[in-house]
Amino acid sequence: MDWRKIGDRLLRFYLIGRVMVEGPDGVLEASGLPGRQGRLALVYLSAQPRRVDRAELAEVLWPDELPEAWDTGLSAVVSKLRKALGRVGAGDVLTGTHGAYEMRLPEGTFVDLRTAVNELDRAEGALDRQSPDEAWSHATVASAIFRRRFLPGETGPWIDRMRRDLRDYEIRTFDTLARVWLAKANPKAALPLARHVVDLAPYRETGYARLMEVHLAGGNNAEAVRVYGELSELLRDTMGISPSAVVEDMYLRALG
Repeated sequence: MDWRKIGDRLLRFYLIGRVMVEGPDGVLEASGLPGRQGRLALVYLSAQPRRVDRAELAEVLWPDELPEAWDTGLSAVVSKLRKALGRVGAGDVLTGTHGAYEMRLPEGTFVDLRTAVNELDRAEGALDRQSPDEAWSHATVASAIFRRRFLPGETGPWIDRMRRDLRDYEIRTFDTLARVWLAKANPKAALPLARHVVDLAPYRETGYARLMEVHLAGGNNAEAVRVYGELSELLRDTMGISPSAVVEDMYLRALG
């Protein structure tokens, strides 16, 4: 197990995909959390640790309609969550003061969501420094996390916002990986990554431009022209517009 030691603490929070907490005294699986509300509370409080007002947290746990006794119900959920965390040696990280709750994670605690964002930033920085091997290392870590599903089966405004943000991060990550292989003169390896970006965001021209760039780098001008046609038809049929000048220029390059 790849633990990170924090004094005498060992904490790892997994919030994307399989929700779980690894602590110095064991592993807290989703089945050990106090139901659906307990899982939502854990993820919400851990994703961006800060003081969260009780009413705000209640809206997350009951997004459709607050129960009449929501205040009592919220207290029960948080109490059970604290006890569950306590079983793996992390009970004291969840605090409640002055009508608010906060997940006070020790410095260096691993949180998969924050780690993925940091790794993506490092990957993009490494590419700017023309260090594709370093960029690949960081982006690969980010892609392994961002490709997981976030709270499947759950709905709510906050969850929808998080999914949009995570999709944007995933797009950036796979575009970065495609750029890595282009920088390493390997368009064949870049191709499925660039295609994945288009599949994730079919209305973003930047994805098509990257895919055309990959085909051009591989000497496959005909496929670059086909991708242009795919985008041009989509934009015309759905929005009545033409591709941007940047994409048009790549199209002219493909035509030779």
